[in-house]
Amino acid sequence: MPHRTTTVAALAVAAVVTTTVLTLPTAAVAAPATTAPATTAKAPAGSGGTLTNLDHLDFLLDDVPLLSGVPGHTTYDQASDPTARAPWVYADRDADGTYRRVGGGTLDPATGHWGQGAFDADDISRAAVVYVRDWEQDRTPSSLDIARELLRSLTYLQTSTGPDAGNVVLWQQPDGTLDTTPTPPDSPNPSDSADSFWTARTIWALGEAYPAFRHTDPGFARFLQDRLHLAIGALERGSLAQYGRYDTVNGSRVPAWLIADSTSATAEAVLGLSAYSAAVPSDHGVRTVLQHETEGIAGMQRGGPGTWPYGAVLPSATSQSTWNAWGGMAPAALARAGAVLHRSAWEQDAERATAQFGTQLLTSGGPDNGWTPTPFDRTQIAYGADSLVESFTATADATGNDGQAALAGIAASWFFGANPAGVPVYDRATGACVDGIAADGTVNRGCGAESAIHTALTMLALDAHPAIRAAATAIDGRSAVQGITTVEAESGVLGGGATVVQNATAWTGSANWSGSASVQAPAGGTVTIALPAGHGPVVLAPVVSQQAGAAGTTTWTTSAPGRPTRLGTTQNGGAGEQGSAPTSTFLHPLRLATVVPAGVTSITARVTSGALDLDAVLVQPVVAHLGLTGAKPVDLVVDSTGSARSGTIVGGRGRTASVFDADGRLVRSVHLRADSVPLAPGGFTVVG
Repeated sequence: MPHRTTTVAALAVAAVVTTTVLTLPTAAVAAPATTAPATTAKAPAGSGGTLTNLDHLDFLLDDVPLLSGVPGHTTYDQASDPTARAPWVYADRDADGTYRRVGGGTLDPATGHWGQGAFDADDISRAAVVYVRDWEQDRTPSSLDIARELLRSLTYLQTSTGPDAGNVVLWQQPDGTLDTTPTPPDSPNPSDSADSFWTARTIWALGEAYPAFRHTDPGFARFLQDRLHLAIGALERGSLAQYGRYDTVNGSRVPAWLIADSTSATAEAVLGLSAYSAAVPSDHGVRTVLQHETEGIAGMQRGGPGTWPYGAVLPSATSQSTWNAWGGMAPAALARAGAVLHRSAWEQDAERATAQFGTQLLTSGGPDNGWTPTPFDRTQIAYGADSLVESFTATADATGNDGQAALAGIAASWFFGANPAGVPVYDRATGACVDGIAADGTVNRGCGAESAIHTALTMLALDAHPAIRAAATAIDGRSAVQGITTVEAESGVLGGGATVVQNATAWTGSANWSGSASVQAPAGGTVTIALPAGHGPVVLAPVVSQQAGAAGTTTWTTSAPGRPTRLGTTQNGGAGEQGSAPTSTFLHPLRLATVVPAGVTSITARVTSGALDLDAVLVQPVVAHLGLTGAKPVDLVVDSTGSARSGTIVGGRGRTASVFDADGRLVRSVHLRADSVPLAPGGFTVVG
């Protein structure tokens, strides 16, 4: 299901997030079965080695009436052509393998309207990007025609006059009626009243489309250019009016001008602004907006090797505790903007986010929906997988790094079986995909617009990079996943007055309690926590709900018989000024200084002063490992903390190891004479 939220509250409750991906909308049950199998007369993908097949996305498209006389809503050639195209938001799969197109929310049989709508600007804009890219890569005439109709539909949703000019209405009903206040309501509400994800995605589509039409249809291209400027004008009245101002969020300085307070939304706008600016470098106004928006994204990067979030760009300006995979295009945006504006610092930021955080994500199981801050929502969807692939490929394109290209192939293998379900989730013959994979491997066989779009974007990226495509399609499963794991505080042995507290909800306002519980301990209280059996050397990061002010300290030691080893001290408070954060407390992983050697079975936290509120402990292997199976097996070995110089994998002898540094640059390639794998400081090695 497409994600409509503009705030970090999208990750508020795991059940809510999971439901949006893995269960059908209520309306799907009541919707009439009026559609056919998702196949057309187009030749199946795979001929000539290509992967891209737009049959299923074509199937989702439908005619959309463009109603006249709606104040502020017109589009190109509306009078002579009052119908455009848009994809239905959902597609439910029936037992016979066919799909039914359905809308969002509950269907009213009397009006034919859905609680939200049948079509939305989010999917229309991203579908336009798919068809534009297909045209640019393959020159498929139908793709340019479809892109044109999608863009006409999209610009009809854009409010063209009045105080909200440039913003975008999200939902539209099958009869063309606009729904500015759907059920449930959007944020913002009405949906065109402020910056939004859909405004950002409109900029993405317009920016990427302009170069494609500039020579094939100059009149339409000028219209797209005008509408791009209109959208930018809305940003300049809204979020960009805050450019140069920073807010405080739990003691951290964050940019105040991100679109909808989100790097995820801003990044997708930057992709369009970058494409447009590369084609029209003389448009200095757009280049300035591109610079300002990308500065905001770069300002949200945090952590590094061994320190949460390990070099990731955080998605929400209102939370220092959450990262999510869906919409995680920030590294791609940094790389592309850096290349267009010749800002090597942004390219380096993209290198850091992909080579450091990206490898932690891959070795921990792949594109989980949310680490908040523990790996909390382990559902995986095409949107998150595609965001990872596109960030790796964009960084490789911008920098020439072989490391990110290798990681792109590993990430893309998710579609071909290297996922928690262990099965392919992309059908090359029909272009159909899936709407998600649950943590337990359960597959939702629906294939709605968002999933089809982001699957297509990945396949287009792979077809544009044949070597990456070959690597990805040679992988079909996983043999080892040895990355970050979580141990719950409430599973420990408590002493000295420590107690388990069951929280009413997992969501704190800016993070999620892992397991919806925590341990509170007064001075002198203890918590002894068992570590995973058979672990190697690991770095630990207790996840503490820190108070804003000083609240004492907690000392951590190993609890093996004999003299315990001191691991470090964490602060119970000191989160800093709340500022614009939703809560004064800060749920945050705090890295312990000392590596825990292999064989240590448990650790003990002792509150030396003040009071501790402990959620969990993140256990990070010093050397992380992802094993992949297939025609050409691959192992990814990662120096997670900057302290390892080698790792060990079974079956390494006789294979070739490509050693990459912490930025993804190739250091050397070696023929392994043993199962020991060399590592560069803070880097990773790919064994093939």
